[in-house]
Formats: sequence, C-alpha cells, structure tokens
Amino acid sequence: MNFFTKFLKNKIYPSQKKEENISEPFDEMSIDERFVKKLIHKGGKFLYCSNQEEVETNLIQILQENSWNNVVSFNEELLEILTKIKSAKTEKIIPSLPFFTCCESLISDDGSIMFTSRQLHDKKLKELPNNFIVFAKTSQIAKDTRDGISGIRNRSEKNEATIISSIKDYFPNKTDPDFMSYGNTNSKTLYLLLLEDL
Repeated sequence: MNFFTKFLKNKIYPSQKKEENISEPFDEMSIDERFVKKLIHKGGKFLYCSNQEEVETNLIQILQENSWNNVVSFNEELLEILTKIKSAKTEKIIPSLPFFTCCESLISDDGSIMFTSRQLHDKKLKELPNNFIVFAKTSQIAKDTRDGISGIRNRSEKNEATIISSIKDYFPNKTDPDFMSYGNTNSKTLYLLLLEDL
C-alpha cells in the first residue's frame, strides 16, 4: 500500500495531531488513508508495522513509554508475542494495566474499531481497562460498518461471534450513545499496531 510509505518516517501518531487537516475530500482517499486519518483525528495512536519484528519493537516501545510492566490479554497468539518480548502478562482484568487484543474490522468511514466476543469474551467494553493496544492487519480495513459486519458474518461460520462492539472515540470519559458501542460508557485510549499483510 503506497499510502503507508508516507508514515515510515514518523510511525507513531499521538492525539496531539488531531488538528491535522482532514478536510480534503474523503471520497478521493483510499479506504486505508481515510481510516488512518479518521483514527488520528479522533485521538488514536497509529503505528505502522511492515513485518512481525516491527510489531514486537513497537509494542516494547509502547510498554516502556507508559511504564506498563504487565499486560492483560485473552488471545493465545498475542500472549505468545508478550512471552517473546519478555513482558509479564495476565488474563485477569486489572484496570491499571493495558488490554492487548485483536479486532474484527477497522472501519474506514469513521475510524472506529470493531470487536466481538471472539476478542472480548463475555466482557463489555466498559468492563475492560481504559488503555487498549490493538493488533490488526491492513486486510481488516473495511469501508463502513455494513462491510465490517458482513466480514464478521463471513468469518463466523465455525466460531460464532455474539456481541458486536466498537470503539469510536479515543479520548477517555467521552460517552457514545451509538448502539454499536453496547456496554461502552467510556471511550478508550488506544494504540493501533497495524501490520501490512496485503
């Protein structure tokens, strides 16, 4: 994806960059460009990773910058990454620790991130820590919520997903009444580790 080569000089996009100009016509942008610009505008922190080593390096950087010595995760693959980088980990929810998870879809039209019970188990978003580190792949970017839900249905044949939730804002303590934010009374501070797989 040519768009992501623009981000290689400065891979991390903190919420301070939300003022960046996003007024250019969105219908002229690719869906990946639109997603990243919306995510950054809403306060999300984006780290592009061209390979698995960069995922691990960026994860170490995130943990060090925030002085997080332990991480909450439910995902076996992500627990293996935490073992590889020698981070302490737990499946017990501890509010002061970050939650490291995968997601279902990255929604281009509004910069939101979709989750189901496959990632969150039986937990509502409000029951999880306020700090999220999300691992996703560029192939998970969907144009809109409808495409995101369609993708979930296509992947749900064997491992049925139940509740669908999404995080739409990345500023703590902001409410979102949208039905897609079921159980979410707070937005989340969020880092996105986005791995190029296309």
